[in-house]
Amino acid sequence: MSAPGYSSTGSTANGPTQSYPQMYPPPSAGYYGAPPPQSYPSKPPLSSTTHSPHYYQNSHTQPHHPPPSQQAYPSTAPPSSPQYGQQPFPPQQPSYGTPPGSYYGHQPYPGPPPPQQYPVTPAPGNYLHPAPGSGQYAAPQSAVGGAAPVQVGAPLHQYSPAQPPRGYGSAPGQQQTAAVNGQPHGTAPQSFDQRPQPSYGPYSGVEPSSGQTDAPSSTGTPSASVAPSPGHHQHGNAASAPQSAYRYEGHSGASEPAQSSSSSEDEDIEEEDEEAGGDTSSSTTGSASPVPNSYDSLEGGSFPDAQTPSSEVAPHVQPYTGYGYPNMEAPTSAPQHQYQPGYQQYSQPFPNLSQLSAALGGLSGVPELEVETLRPVNLLQERNLLPPRPLGAPEPNLSPELKKVNCSPETFRCTLTSIPQTQALLNKARLPLGLLLHPFRDLQQLPVITSNTIVRCRTCRTYINPFVTFLDQRRWKCNLCYRVNDVPDEFMYNPVTRSYGEPHRRPEVQNSTVEFIASSDYMLRPPQPAVYLFVLDVSHNAVESGYLKYFCDSLLENLDKLPGNGRCRVGFLTFDSTIHFYNLQDGLSQPQMLVVSDIHDVFIPSHDNLMVNLKESKELVKELLAALPSMFAHTRDSQSALGPALQAAFKLMTPTGGRVSVFQTQLPTLGAGLLLSREDPNQRSSTKAVQHLGPATDFYKKLALDCSGQQIGVDLFLLSSQYSDLSSLACMSKFSAGSVFYYPSFHHVHNSAQLEKFQRDLERYLTRKIGFEAVMRIRCTKGLSIHTFHGNLFVRSTDLLSLANVNPDSAFAVQMSIEDSLADSSLACFQAALLYTSSKGKRRIRVHTLCLPVVTQLSEVYAGADVQAITCLLANMAIDRSVSSGLPDARDALVNAVVDLVGAYRSSVSNLQQSCLVLPSAMRLFPLYILALLKQKALRTGTSTRLDERVFAMCQFKTEPLPQLMRLMHPDLYRLDTISDQGALHLNDVIVPQPQLLHLSSDRLSRDGAFLLDCGSVLFVWVGRACCDMFLRDVMGVHDYASLPPSMNHIPELDTPLSERIRAFLDWLQENRAFSCPLHVIRDDASEKATFFQHLVEDSSESGSSYYDFLQQILLQAS
Repeated sequence: MSAPGYSSTGSTANGPTQSYPQMYPPPSAGYYGAPPPQSYPSKPPLSSTTHSPHYYQNSHTQPHHPPPSQQAYPSTAPPSSPQYGQQPFPPQQPSYGTPPGSYYGHQPYPGPPPPQQYPVTPAPGNYLHPAPGSGQYAAPQSAVGGAAPVQVGAPLHQYSPAQPPRGYGSAPGQQQTAAVNGQPHGTAPQSFDQRPQPSYGPYSGVEPSSGQTDAPSSTGTPSASVAPSPGHHQHGNAASAPQSAYRYEGHSGASEPAQSSSSSEDEDIEEEDEEAGGDTSSSTTGSASPVPNSYDSLEGGSFPDAQTPSSEVAPHVQPYTGYGYPNMEAPTSAPQHQYQPGYQQYSQPFPNLSQLSAALGGLSGVPELEVETLRPVNLLQERNLLPPRPLGAPEPNLSPELKKVNCSPETFRCTLTSIPQTQALLNKARLPLGLLLHPFRDLQQLPVITSNTIVRCRTCRTYINPFVTFLDQRRWKCNLCYRVNDVPDEFMYNPVTRSYGEPHRRPEVQNSTVEFIASSDYMLRPPQPAVYLFVLDVSHNAVESGYLKYFCDSLLENLDKLPGNGRCRVGFLTFDSTIHFYNLQDGLSQPQMLVVSDIHDVFIPSHDNLMVNLKESKELVKELLAALPSMFAHTRDSQSALGPALQAAFKLMTPTGGRVSVFQTQLPTLGAGLLLSREDPNQRSSTKAVQHLGPATDFYKKLALDCSGQQIGVDLFLLSSQYSDLSSLACMSKFSAGSVFYYPSFHHVHNSAQLEKFQRDLERYLTRKIGFEAVMRIRCTKGLSIHTFHGNLFVRSTDLLSLANVNPDSAFAVQMSIEDSLADSSLACFQAALLYTSSKGKRRIRVHTLCLPVVTQLSEVYAGADVQAITCLLANMAIDRSVSSGLPDARDALVNAVVDLVGAYRSSVSNLQQSCLVLPSAMRLFPLYILALLKQKALRTGTSTRLDERVFAMCQFKTEPLPQLMRLMHPDLYRLDTISDQGALHLNDVIVPQPQLLHLSSDRLSRDGAFLLDCGSVLFVWVGRACCDMFLRDVMGVHDYASLPPSMNHIPELDTPLSERIRAFLDWLQENRAFSCPLHVIRDDASEKATFFQHLVEDSSESGSSYYDFLQQILLQAS
């Protein structure tokens, strides 16, 4: 269609409609026959011989993940040849079918094959994990035929004997690939790396500035400029030379608006620091090294096959005591726990601590507070299990010096804060080993380092960090591979103290989270500008929902706050049964609409004027946004050609990469990617298997992988009042590192709560920080291995993630295993390095390093267990299993995880009675959290749940950071009418009360009170019908209960002490959340109270048994 003042063009060519095979083939017969989830199957006695030796069983063929066409991505190791930019990538053909692994499903990867040799060797069976017996540092064993039998309802973690049988290794030369989201990654080798590097238009033909070697530095010792960051603490004054600079940088939730050319003095200093690139190794440039031709070699992969010369590896060299942390021994000081529960002791045959110590292998050297976490708790007798405040992360048993510099648990968190020395010990504990990462989260203070020298290990490419050992002033030992490296000359200068000879005081060695300004050596093309394309549904259904007006208003309001600088580019594309492009070239009197009606052969009508510079064309962009709602106000076109619109968006964005924001309101009905309704409303409350959790077509997945290859991230906003097959549509974001937003029953008039949430989310989305063309590599201490990733990402190799876009609100999870004994070290370290392009076009490397002690006793493993991290990792694994094996199987596996832990702990403490359900205090909340997870919308049965809402809940589990995930799973309940200043926080002259947490049971409610339920994404205030009039008057602004409005979405601002306290508490709860939570006040007699009571997970409901009954079921199965 066309509007007054807009010219139209149409296409004439027709093309065949593409068809794609189903992503998920039909399962094998009999595999989905799991028992109903409410009657959990009995479990055989626990022993290492009764479990299948693999972790994640699938009876059907796993879908292949065809990687996107290979592009020249930025990387974190410098190339050394000017011809690198024109060389094609080598073929990478990793295979993923491997025999079953050991506990938690995986054994380590075999040693990397020779460069550019990736043969595909199909392995027997169809398992997702590497096999036991194959080591990264030892020769892999040969593969044998046969597949392990499938167990319906097998637990999410299966175990193998301490000595796995021979013959489960990989064939020689076989490359094993990490799984992503429970599925193997990296297939279709014929299209992966074999094509020549495509042109990038204005970004092609880039040559690296210089090579890199490990030769000693030939330059003199530089001086440093210490530049202040606006609004933050300044570290000294600027010196004469800018080669080495250090500053703190603040990161707020929203991005700063782009500045004009007449910037302030502070910004000039900041830009100078950001532009001061440099060399990337521990020495400066010299003779050329071999040209890196893949992401692994460019960024710096894992440990090489070849042994490091003995002269360079000195694991037993006496450390230089004047620098670093001598010997790095495991400390014995007591960690300061935030919560020390005062449990009552029951007169029952529990062992005392000395007996428990002997049973668990001794507690020598374990602090008293750690002993408290081991105290056995009888769950059937002890009812008050919750701490008075939300549970925090357990502190690892490290020395005070290491604790001070360790990575924040909000960024980097491990399921076990004490790493077992061997896989056998991990198997015995029956706990999963994994990491939860929030690598790009907003930080109040971030050390930013500009230096010619980014010091890294020459073997494993680990960035220098607080946990390395300085043997003397000239040598440091890597804390991951133990190689001894030279300290470059420039690193001898400390820009903070402006002194020489103190490498151990450099900011890189004093902070576990740092950000480096990368030089041109970390680029394969110039950093891309910030590019944003908005793809808008303008069908009749979309216009009726009213979202378009509010989107345009929000974008107009935040146009100057879009992250970017003078190079920022934007574009718009609308669609119904046709596709509409908009020419916004500077110089036009008004925007021009270009219509392409042939959706079967989509083409771009103009390549030069559709993505425009925002600064140059801002007035035309504003004019278009003001006109869009009225242009389609009277449309009668009810069709949706979403697939062709995405194809057009891909073609538009290919030259640069960037972010595509898709707004969709219905099921796609035309062209490629069209979908049919698959939901049966009569099956929403079924207690049997839930169908159609997987995509109906792989069109959106393939498109997402193509987008990932061109550094394009796709974000989806689904604003739908009916079924839209989110399980298919979400693939466009899952595999392109995008985000999914869902607003069920959205209407701008009839659902004001969803409209308000959409407006708040959109403001945060448009203004939050963003990183482009990112890659992230996770390294770990030698002996540990990574085998599965969870989140919206694409896995390029066993430890390298491709993230076309990275945002501060997305998190990731990683499963790990222990392939070799960690006896050589008392510490295990993990490092995540995120290389990205900022919205201002600067290449940056954000590095996080986590250090944890290695332990040899089962008691220490249990004492350091992080129950929240364990639950979140199991939730990610259960989501994958529900898609691949069915919802009942995933639910049974979660229950069996609790049963296994109860049995393992009981067998470790021999004198515990069989009639007791006992767990160590550190894991006392594990059964409660698992029950809450089983009743969550993603995994519940028996309660009416729309399919799209269930799938969206699954998407949240895969991407939300841990604190938000825990609130979604197990909300926080507080009483408001009795709130007091006891224990209150005093923040900036504001008193913030700290009411105690209550168990999620109706027994804790009373009709004479008011209660707050914090569900993470929404807040409920339930007011009992007998609530005191003073609370209603001072907080709600009404005289009595009868005057309370039936629908109230805010707490009025009243000038009363109680109102101020409660509003301060509500503001404090939402202070550190990315997206603000809508608030609903619910009367006791309102129909909406069913939603409130649905979150009381300890009560019996349609979706599951009560907490006490659940414990009885666990006890029965464990016995």
